[in-house]
Amino acid sequence: MANIVIAEDDQMLAEIYQTRLELAGYTCEVAHDGLTALNLIHTAMPDLVLLDLMMPQLSGDEVLARMRVSDWGKDIKVIILTNISESEAPLSLDDLKFERYIVKVNLSHNQLAEIVGKTLAGNTDTSTGSPQE
Repeated sequence: MANIVIAEDDQMLAEIYQTRLELAGYTCEVAHDGLTALNLIHTAMPDLVLLDLMMPQLSGDEVLARMRVSDWGKDIKVIILTNISESEAPLSLDDLKFERYIVKVNLSHNQLAEIVGKTLAGNTDTSTGSPQE
């Protein structure tokens, strides 16, 4: 099954994501700040990263920018999972590849495994907000 890195500074939320995804059969590793996330992504070479934008040490957009300019991180799938609306997101994201942008308040925890599965299968939707299809 796929390996996922969860980059989320809210420890309780990260635990919820990890539990839901592990129950669905995924292997998960968690980082609670951007610098740790970047190092973990480089080391673990996951199939997918769930990336919060607002994190200490390095923001999510900085993590993604550093991934995309590296040979090891340029093709890793990323779902941005944040409380920042897409209209308020950093402009730097416009030039960075990611599979999906989801605002956390529009995501039920039960939808997470389904969205991850679709993303890993190549069914991507970069629309903002609700993951409803």
